[in-house]
Amino acid sequence: MKLLFATSNQNKAIEIAELLPSNFKILTLKDINHFEDVPETSDTIQGNACQKANFIKDKYALDCFADDTGLEVLSLDGDPGVRSARYAGEHRSDSDNIQLLQERLHGKKDRTAQFRTVICLALGGIQLVFEGTVKGRILEEPRGHYGFGYDPIFEPENCGKSFAEMTIEEKNFFSHRARAFTKMIEYLISTNVSVD
Repeated sequence: MKLLFATSNQNKAIEIAELLPSNFKILTLKDINHFEDVPETSDTIQGNACQKANFIKDKYALDCFADDTGLEVLSLDGDPGVRSARYAGEHRSDSDNIQLLQERLHGKKDRTAQFRTVICLALGGIQLVFEGTVKGRILEEPRGHYGFGYDPIFEPENCGKSFAEMTIEEKNFFSHRARAFTKMIEYLISTNVSVD
């Protein structure tokens, strides 16, 4: 069974591939020679995930899934949320986003946060949504060299490591994306859906 992941982020694809049963294979936008940005202009995480999945489904007539993830910080009223990837502006980098977040958290005692991932599966004529969250806190200093995005400053509850200090296997044990993706795979297996 082949699954088209509507992403050009190879880090995400690598994480997801680690979770797959042996009879599944992940394809990305690179595999179908799509190199343009996919629109994500919604003001919600779920809206972006569905917008991306529907865009690729409509353009190529291929079943696919897409995700969107937000880091939600309690003391910042849920920011950066849906704007997590572009928090420091359109031409941002991961380090720019982290720096801005740390500036806005300066002096705040409550650093509670959660990552939330929504996956939208566009399959045949139906659309399904799967969600995963992980609670934790924002570290005062980055730790670790793995992962991407906000991984160096996010520590899941009851863990003692940032995401950037974990192997892929360790991260997938806690990860919001892994939790959402596992729900989708369980759905596909339980309904015996064929995806080509």
